[in-house]
Amino acid sequence: VDFDLILEKVQALNAVAGEGPWQVEHRPGGAQLRQPQALPLVLFRNGIVVANGPLRPYEHPNTQQYLQDIVDGYFPSELQMCYPDGV
Repeated sequence: VDFDLILEKVQALNAVAGEGPWQVEHRPGGAQLRQPQALPLVLFRNGIVVANGPLRPYEHPNTQQYLQDIVDGYFPSELQMCYPDGV
């Protein structure tokens, strides 16, 4: 696993998503500043942990797809169900 490449790609995706301390949330009749909610991704020698979930071994096909999406420059496809309007 190329940890440096994954971290580089995650930083690029964070920039696309508007990483920063505040975001504008549009509401009827106005807008409000809010801090974006982070989705933690922890890399270990033997797997990853996403959003404080269970350890996902690198050998598992879902983990491989998750990381391949990131390396390809895309947000992981499995997040589409949780974030249908995007990140």
